[in-house]
Amino acid sequence: MKKLFAAVLALAIFGMAPASAHQPVDLLDSDTTPTVGPLLVDGTVSFAIRASFTKPGQKKAFRAGLQEGEQLDVQYLIIDKKPENKLKNSKLPILVITSPSGKKTTMKFTERTEFLETYSRTMYLYLSRISEVAEAGIYSFVITARGKAAITLGVGVKEVPGDVVRSSN
Repeated sequence: MKKLFAAVLALAIFGMAPASAHQPVDLLDSDTTPTVGPLLVDGTVSFAIRASFTKPGQKKAFRAGLQEGEQLDVQYLIIDKKPENKLKNSKLPILVITSPSGKKTTMKFTERTEFLETYSRTMYLYLSRISEVAEAGIYSFVITARGKAAITLGVGVKEVPGDVVRSSN
């Protein structure tokens, strides 16, 4: 009976790990504007948007769809290792989120809180988080580099499979 209990407990613990991981989406060098970048069909689904930059001024962008009254949840993270964790905030890429009505929000760096992503066993630092009631429509996200860097944006919180649409340019 003890072996059965241990097996069930292990399965429950290890079986849950993949469900806690954000669905990865890598932004390409060609994803320079929201209209050519990927569309997260349901912005409440948990996605990990990864963007790497090699020079200042480089842009990467994507979109996310939300319904009236849903929650817009965005987290700005960096890996907690060199060189990213040694970059000053003034050297990290800028994220501007534009709502369907045109309201622009620039994410401000307000923290450096450690976060262990258990699925990949990767330590991150939260730099900023937004959680607010959404407007209906498509949100645009534009990331502009201020130097060489790599970031991850968490978008959404629902741990279910989500659809990502890329234009065929």
